[in-house]
Amino acid sequence: MLASTFDIFKLGLGPSSSHTNGPMIAARRFRSLINDCFESGAPDWHEKLLSFKCTLYGSLAYTGLGHGTDVAIMLGLNNYLPEGAAQLFDRSIYEKTVKTLKASQSIVLNEQRRVSFNTDEDIIYDVSRNPFGHPNAIKFSLVADAESESVTVLFSQVYFSVGGGTVIAEEDYKEYQNAAGAAPAKNAPYVFCNSRELISISAKTGLDLAEIQYQNELVLRAELDVKERLAMIKRQMFQSIKRGLTSDGVLPGVLAVKRRAMAIYKSLKASGEESVNEYLCAYAMAVNEENASARPVVTAPTNGAAGVVPAVLYYLVVHKRITDRQVNQFLLTAAVIGSLIKSASSISGAEVGCQGEVGAASAMAAAGCCAVLGGRPAQVENAAEIALEHHLGMTCDPVEGLVQVPCIERNGFGAIKAYTAATLSLHGDGKHLISLDSCIAAMKQTGDEMSTKFKETSQGGLAVKWVDC
Repeated sequence: MLASTFDIFKLGLGPSSSHTNGPMIAARRFRSLINDCFESGAPDWHEKLLSFKCTLYGSLAYTGLGHGTDVAIMLGLNNYLPEGAAQLFDRSIYEKTVKTLKASQSIVLNEQRRVSFNTDEDIIYDVSRNPFGHPNAIKFSLVADAESESVTVLFSQVYFSVGGGTVIAEEDYKEYQNAAGAAPAKNAPYVFCNSRELISISAKTGLDLAEIQYQNELVLRAELDVKERLAMIKRQMFQSIKRGLTSDGVLPGVLAVKRRAMAIYKSLKASGEESVNEYLCAYAMAVNEENASARPVVTAPTNGAAGVVPAVLYYLVVHKRITDRQVNQFLLTAAVIGSLIKSASSISGAEVGCQGEVGAASAMAAAGCCAVLGGRPAQVENAAEIALEHHLGMTCDPVEGLVQVPCIERNGFGAIKAYTAATLSLHGDGKHLISLDSCIAAMKQTGDEMSTKFKETSQGGLAVKWVDC
């Protein structure tokens, strides 16, 4: 077993899992470390005027403002996690909470210990250097203010946001890299490190990919818990689609992008046409317009690619009338493909470009779709490979650092490619020239050799060329 289904699918806030949810989680962890220091006895700290400082590096520094990283850090330092912050909706409650916390310019720790923190002054976007190498590095510090311009750093910690809302402390990163492909669950009945081993287990046991993932999940949590979590994922995915299909107006940010999902959906319903591609686009865009509005979405496997998997699943439920059992089959199959990609390559746009986000999401959706439409495991693996192959080399170049252009439409096309890949694989026998493992390896090599200008820094591609028009 690689990543759990519920590490791949998580509720969080838009617009980014790595730039919004990751920093929020890191900030919350740093807050906990400082609380622990106080509780274990740091008597000299109690007499000092304290402040939190935060420095962002790499992609976080370049596009942090567009991704709402500043608000995420503030929420994390105030003890929020993404799922808890997402549940503040009612939107007005969320906005009121953010406004109140910003105005306070301080963080209240346990025992009412107050630490100064001003998001406008205490977050530094350092685009001049990155001493830590990782493209999403974030350094938190607790400092003692002095009367002079100098400050004394009392405690600091560096974190890396590695994609999908996963955060690793700097000192644990090497171990995290070395553990890639390992089975984290003790006593997992089925251990595999790649799709070849996964398909082999399926052939020997007669189990499909979803059942293999499901049996491994039961090592981590009770059967009822697994089923309830799967139902919650479906419910939250579908809620984001329905909200997006009933919301219009302009998305936040300087681009003033108009929401389109609702209009497309209304037009389709009025025409009575059964256009697979247009419905998939409407559903995917609905999710990503919600994501761009900093509303709750499910990482699938990231926020930037959050529309692909829900769109295909929603289409299958609404238009193909698949059952609840098939919904779980879809989600578990998609999750196991996502975990393979995350382990052997990356799902972070800052690490490998959008091929790791929308490309991974499309592969996941293709596999899930193929499975519920009756595909055999070899055909499911083929569907995932087809979808991923046709996203190889895709850059991450968001205009103005916002997860809007080209991200929203790109999710629609990712959903279309996923559905096409699934149906195409069903016409074959599962035998194909390029394996999913080879395709994932090609994606990693492509991402490693891709210029950082095209990996979520808004320094190249559409991010700079759109102004030429």
